[in-house]
Parts: sequence; C-alpha cells; structure tokens
Amino acid sequence: MIFELKVRSSRRIEMIDITSKVREVVKKSGVREGICVLYVPHTTAAVTINENADPSVRVDIENTLSKLVPYGAGYAHLEGNADAHIKATMVGPSENLIISNSDILLGTWQGIFFCEFDGPRNRRIYIKIVEG
Repeated sequence: MIFELKVRSSRRIEMIDITSKVREVVKKSGVREGICVLYVPHTTAAVTINENADPSVRVDIENTLSKLVPYGAGYAHLEGNADAHIKATMVGPSENLIISNSDILLGTWQGIFFCEFDGPRNRRIYIKIVEG
C-alpha cells in the first residue's frame, strides 16, 4: 500500500512534525505488524526522526544547518537554492519505521519531521506500508 501525505510549509527552512499524520496512515492501512517507509520526492526537502518534546531542538537543528550551509554563499547552482539541495542531501529523503500493534515504534522523545529547505511550498511524502 502506498499513501500520499501532503504538507504545506510556511517558511524557507522549517521542520514540520508529521508524527500524528504518519500514525493515522498506519492505522488506516490496517497493518498490525510490518514496516513503514517514508520517502520525500523533492530535492530540496527531507525527512528525519528527532526529539519532538522540546521545540528548541528543531530551532537548533535549523540554525545549525543554516550555519553549516549558508544561503547565498556563492554556489555554482544558479537557481539560488543550492543550500537547500545540500541540506536535503545531508538529512536524507527517507526513513524506515517498524510497525507493531498497528502503530509505529518510536522512542519516548522521538517524532517524525518533514524538513523544508526551500519554502514555502506545497510538498508531498509517500508512505509505503509493508505487512510482515
């Protein structure tokens, strides 16, 4: 089963907590045990798992990525979003999650984040549910 999750970013760089939406998709799938694959089909966006209890963690990640790969730092790519491509490469386009008892297994403080690096935009995430 493949599902599509739509996400709307509101800032150029933004980490959006999609944990509850992914959980809804897993429940909707009816799969009790298996794997949930998240895939972002964009070259300037990504997905990651990190702490979602303290919002300052997101701010720290966003700020540190921007310091490591600054916007407009004289890149060869002429569209003006080379930093977004590099950040997306660093974070990555996919995550795999274990499904157990019809829910995704995450640590106590973990959440799933869609990472926007070239927003605001309308984006999508593909979710593949594999039973087993």
